[in-house]
Amino acid sequence: MSQDHVHDVEISAAECADYLEQIVYFIDNELDEADCSAVREHLDSCNPCLAKYDLQRTVKQVVARSCSETAPGELRAKIMLRLQQVRVEITER
Repeated sequence: MSQDHVHDVEISAAECADYLEQIVYFIDNELDEADCSAVREHLDSCNPCLAKYDLQRTVKQVVARSCSETAPGELRAKIMLRLQQVRVEITER
């Protein structure tokens, strides 16, 4: 294997890593149109990333279906109180 080929593989792996970081935002429609187009183009040409995208999307759908309950009022109140305490601690520093 030539050095140029090894270098190309490394660039591709780094490129894929960048796109894989964006997949969550892509699934949630949190990217601007230019970034969405770039991710779509990459997914169209990269089967490993497409498989990871499909898996991520499926997991997100399953979690969304499974998490339809709301927390009981008492638990929500405790969480909100704790969040407020953390905010106060942060602002006092």
